[in-house]
Amino acid sequence: MATLPNLPYAYNALEPYICEEIMTLHHQKHHQAYINGLIAAEKQYASATSPKERIALQAAIKFNGGGHINHSLFWENLAPSQKQNASAIGGVLKAGPLADMVNRDFGSLEEMIKEFNTATLGIQGSGWGWLVYDTKNKRLVITTTPNQDPVLSPYVPLIGVDIWEHAFYLQYKNVKPDYLNAIWNVINFEEAERRLQSATSAKL
Repeated sequence: MATLPNLPYAYNALEPYICEEIMTLHHQKHHQAYINGLIAAEKQYASATSPKERIALQAAIKFNGGGHINHSLFWENLAPSQKQNASAIGGVLKAGPLADMVNRDFGSLEEMIKEFNTATLGIQGSGWGWLVYDTKNKRLVITTTPNQDPVLSPYVPLIGVDIWEHAFYLQYKNVKPDYLNAIWNVINFEEAERRLQSATSAKL
């Protein structure tokens, strides 16, 4: 059964880029709501007696299950900023496989961030921006998903940014570019590199 994962940092650890109030509500209320919805939908699915009933529940499972998957990944995507604490890792892309691939596929980290933010700002309504590893073409790709749709094969998610209003509105209001510019100060590139190494070493 799905459960709410603990954050690997305090609710105020990402300030000033993401405030404590947003992190608390986002984690405790919004993520928990997706989990509650998923559990309820799965129970209904298990007791459904006809294909029609099961088909009717698939949208709820996709939405709430995707919300749980995406948010579980999102929390790990973040880390306290090195700009605020010299011993922190947030916002720093060190030399290594991920940096090499970013430079190969985008030219630079700055260009990758620019392309990522542009694509994510293009989402109509709510959704997610993603940096993914394309296992078919062996390269990094920027993509987006609507609502709570998760990333699916042949893509492996490395970095996901929540562009639902609950992720930023209390602090950034309707100015999405400010939120997207700020969040890169707390992106955990080390976690993204771990995902990349796992994806490239797996027998896909």
